[in-house]
Amino acid sequence: MTYSRRQDRWISVGFARIAIAAITAASVVGQVATYPNLAPWYASLIKPSFNPPNWIFGLVWTTLYLIMAFSVWRILRQPASSTRRTALTLFFIQLALNAAWSWMFFAANSSFLGLVNIVPQLALIVATVVAFYRLDRLAAYCLVPLTAWVAFATVLNYSIWVLNR
Repeated sequence: MTYSRRQDRWISVGFARIAIAAITAASVVGQVATYPNLAPWYASLIKPSFNPPNWIFGLVWTTLYLIMAFSVWRILRQPASSTRRTALTLFFIQLALNAAWSWMFFAANSSFLGLVNIVPQLALIVATVVAFYRLDRLAAYCLVPLTAWVAFATVLNYSIWVLNR
């Protein structure tokens, strides 16, 4: 099926809306669990010396979410195939785990549950990068900062769990 330029533009805009809506939803779901638990619970935890100040997290996640939306938008624009379907499935599962982490760590007040979530989340992010690379190298490279940050967050989550057992 061939599309006109106008149809291509509208399809691309539709995919951008899907990407932005999914990322925004994950962000909001995570924030609902996080913010009410920063002062009463998280502030009382013993944290490792490499724990960043709280304001860093919002800045980093805002940037990562923007890059993630761009990355998945590029994959959504790829022709339908089993490779694309697998890549998108991996992406959306890791995104769901991303939102669930805030509920497991902050809302449940459990660094252990956060750890139970973040380890497979990191593995899924790596698998997503590999799957995206097969379809669009730029989309895959856009997820490298997410991979690095979640790897750091995994070490941080583990350290908080150890220090507060």
